[in-house]
This record gives sequence, structure tokens and C-alpha cells, in this order.
Amino acid sequence: MKFFVFALLVAVACADRLYEAPAARAASDEIAILRDDRVIEDDGRYNFDAETANGIVFSESGSPVGDEGAINSAGSFSYTAPDGTEVHLQYVADENGFQPQGAHLPVAPEFPHPIPQFVLDQIAFAAEEDARQARGEVSRSYGAPQDD
Repeated sequence: MKFFVFALLVAVACADRLYEAPAARAASDEIAILRDDRVIEDDGRYNFDAETANGIVFSESGSPVGDEGAINSAGSFSYTAPDGTEVHLQYVADENGFQPQGAHLPVAPEFPHPIPQFVLDQIAFAAEEDARQARGEVSRSYGAPQDD
């Protein structure tokens, strides 16, 4: 039993040396907040402006719309990406959703893109069927039994 207690004490002493506590953050990791202005009105309108010492700038304003609690907002933010690229984004968020704009955002291909011929043929066929049906002509459904 004495040997077991001694082995346990040695294991605890060794385990303490195996564990390294996380290093404390260096003072240089902390970024100063240069500006933090917030205005919230009683009627629900608001305005936020903030800027940090590392170049992050954020601004947003908004106001309630309608009786359902929706808020229309608009704003922007900018920062320097790790590769040195300046990133600036402007946005609007309203009944049409979140609409960001920025040179760094991917751009969708232009529309209309070329439509394959088989798709155009199918659209024309469907239009012909709709026209026949509107005139009272009955077209046979695919897979339906024929009356001979």
C-alpha cells in the first residue's frame, strides 16, 4: 500500500510538469477602440459608429418599418485583410434582404447566359400545347391510353 501511495505522488508530481498553462496574451494583442458612438432613439431608430487602432471602421444606421417589427438598416465596414488588401463593404438590409456591395465580392455571371437548344425547343413545345388547350383542342398526355 505504501508503494501505491508513493507511486501516486510521483505520478501527480510528474503530471504537473507535463501540463503547460496557456500563455498570457501579450499587451500588443489588444487593439485600442478609438471611437464607439451608439445612439438609440425611443422610436427604434439607431446609429452605431466604431473605429479601432488597427484600421477597422464600422458604421450602421437603421429605423423600424411597419407594424411587424422589421428594421431597415444600412451601413459599411472596412479593414485591411491579412494579405494587405483594403476591404470596404457597403450594405443595405431591408424588405429585399441583405444586399452587400464591395469590390472584393464575387460577381455572378452575366445573364442571360446561352440557353441550350433543347431547352428552347421544350419552351416552344409547351407554348404550343398551351395555345391548343386555350383553343379547346385536347392534346394527349404522355403515357395516357389512346382511344382507337
